[in-house]
Amino acid sequence: MVSMKEIAEHCGVSVATVSKALGDRTDISAERKEQIRKAAREMGYLPNAAARSLKTHRSYNIGVLFVEEAHSGLTHDYYSFILESFKETVEEQGYDLTFINAHNKSDSAMSYIEHCRYRGFDGIFAACVNFYDPRVIELVKSEIPIVTVDHVFDNKTSVLSDNAGGMRELFKYVYSMGHRKIAYIHGHDSAVTNKRLTSFYMTAEELGLEIPDAYVKEAAYRDSNTTGIEMLELMRMPEDLRPTCVLCPDDYAAFGAVSAARNAGLSIPGDVSIAGYDGIVAASRFDPPLTTISQDTRSIGQKSGESLIRLIEAPKTTPAQQIVIEGSLVKGKTVGQASH
Repeated sequence: MVSMKEIAEHCGVSVATVSKALGDRTDISAERKEQIRKAAREMGYLPNAAARSLKTHRSYNIGVLFVEEAHSGLTHDYYSFILESFKETVEEQGYDLTFINAHNKSDSAMSYIEHCRYRGFDGIFAACVNFYDPRVIELVKSEIPIVTVDHVFDNKTSVLSDNAGGMRELFKYVYSMGHRKIAYIHGHDSAVTNKRLTSFYMTAEELGLEIPDAYVKEAAYRDSNTTGIEMLELMRMPEDLRPTCVLCPDDYAAFGAVSAARNAGLSIPGDVSIAGYDGIVAASRFDPPLTTISQDTRSIGQKSGESLIRLIEAPKTTPAQQIVIEGSLVKGKTVGQASH
């Protein structure tokens, strides 16, 4: 293992100067600091984690709470891209990630907070989890810095995709395409669902549209089968009452709606228009390309990482905040001009 003494000899400086450079001290020029750091990287220097922890009183380890009932969290484009961006952000600052054990539910198992304290995590990143779970609430209320995604807790930092704004933009787009009979198959009850559903009704009211109760259905997120069933129910309505456009909970669900409509002998978007939500890669490759809202997963992950590191390293001067990240409309080709 390369030592600081060897780096010092290689650079022709003192060990104290090497220590200052590697410790990012300000009493050394930027040029000399970069020279020493470059040499350290090339020589394969690795800092002693135990020594660094003793000095800073931090473990440089962040716990990740990433649980989803359908067990699709790591394969879900939205959450997996957020996690990848978060990982890149914190690793650049020298932090490692460890997943919090969320599967052992026996009476003798450690709770989330016990696991975090046992591991000595400096902070917690929580996404794709049941935020109403008492074990999660206990963790959120603890002394450990935490950042949550798409859920707000009092006096805690959260990073949110602009679900209300995204739904409003999507609704206004299909309205601009002449659609007045707009249905919505939304996901199961959650903070995200509630924001989108409220925005759906508010935008309809703003545009002077009455939404029949029969136009609003519920299906599981990322479930093409249940969405397809609800889609068929909508398509069985009398033709003069049938919606001309259906908004779906997410892109995978929208694929199910498209399939169900086609199986019923309807063309997309000729007979009925369909839109998704998320902007996953598969949506752009779908035939026809899906109309959807693309969520900025990279910014969500990056802001989450930056916010958590500030909470860890400067807790006294870092206030809790809600950071909202806007998405963008992808027009695709599954929403066509409504025929009157």
